[in-house]
Amino acid sequence: MKNNTKTLAVCGIMTAMSVVLSFIKPFEMPYGGSITLFSMVPIIFAGYAYGTKWGLACGAIWGVIDCLMGASGTLAYLTDNMLNFMLCLLFDYIVAFAVVGLSGIFKNKSKNNKVSFALGAGFSVFLRFACHFVTGFIVWREYAVDTLSTNEFGLKIIDTFSGEGLAAVYSLVYNGAYMLPELVLSVIGAMILISIKPIAKELNSK
Repeated sequence: MKNNTKTLAVCGIMTAMSVVLSFIKPFEMPYGGSITLFSMVPIIFAGYAYGTKWGLACGAIWGVIDCLMGASGTLAYLTDNMLNFMLCLLFDYIVAFAVVGLSGIFKNKSKNNKVSFALGAGFSVFLRFACHFVTGFIVWREYAVDTLSTNEFGLKIIDTFSGEGLAAVYSLVYNGAYMLPELVLSVIGAMILISIKPIAKELNSK
């Protein structure tokens, strides 16, 4: 009971930290998505330290909060299509944020705990990218031409691809523009975190 109380308290703090850090945005995309200051690292910590169930729960709660606090503008574009609205709500927020908590999937798979934690961080962020990619391909494809045509690089993509290919490349470029830096920052943050002895002990005690 004592351990569960401690886990609940720590996971609550980690979720709150992710919410706060997600407001620090050095870069933000026009239709949603941004580079933040290590906002995924607390959820990555929770998932690695306390397991999949706790990690998924923390991530999902974070996703719901993020949606309630900042998604009104993004989702407003989709109010005329309820299916797209629901898909965006599910895959861009609830599922996308929840999978960050799967960071413990490589725990005890390597003798080097730093490697396991780094792999877990990278993998969970990649899963989030995959969710956003699916949404971009299915839901936001109609915005591909408008978004890509704003610069020479985008115009070259439009000239090269069409139809399904253009939608896939658009989603890859759009979501990769912020998720790749987020992946790098998250792995760096994870490495910094596990280098702190008390935190490393907590990460490896379960």
